Amino acid sequence: MNFIYSRSNILRGLLIYASGDTVATLLQNQFSFSRMLGMMVLGATIYAFEIPNYFRWLDGKLVKTYTFKNSLQRTLLSLAYFSPLWITRHLFFIKLFSGNFQEITWDLFRIATISFVVNLPVSLTANYLIQNKVPYRHRFMASALFSAVMAVYFALAANWFK
Repeated sequence: MNFIYSRSNILRGLLIYASGDTVATLLQNQFSFSRMLGMMVLGATIYAFEIPNYFRWLDGKLVKTYTFKNSLQRTLLSLAYFSPLWITRHLFFIKLFSGNFQEITWDLFRIATISFVVNLPVSLTANYLIQNKVPYRHRFMASALFSAVMAVYFALAANWFK
């Protein structure tokens, strides 16, 4: 399998993930350049590589016809990827880039799990649309935009669910 790591995904990841997180920090009066730069690097590297390749694997794994069963599988496999573990890792990076090392504990998983469950109806809908209605070549961007919106939610939820 050839992996995807394109200039356009790098740029999209850099801009979109950092933008969503920056809005979250501004809403909380917690803006920091180190966090913004960290999110830019994260979006341009790990996320720009990992997410398009997962979507590509998912696209190749499932039949390309959009039956109800296939659409449901795409949605659930997407949710399995963007699970409480993924959210925990994202929150870990936020704490790391913010310099809040003392807040990097196993409690991040509890916070991520609560956030995931509370947000499940929205995530189900968004992931269904991304996986079944958005053309493959635009899925990373659509997912990144949804993630940018969710970055605001997760940043706020980290405080709500402490």
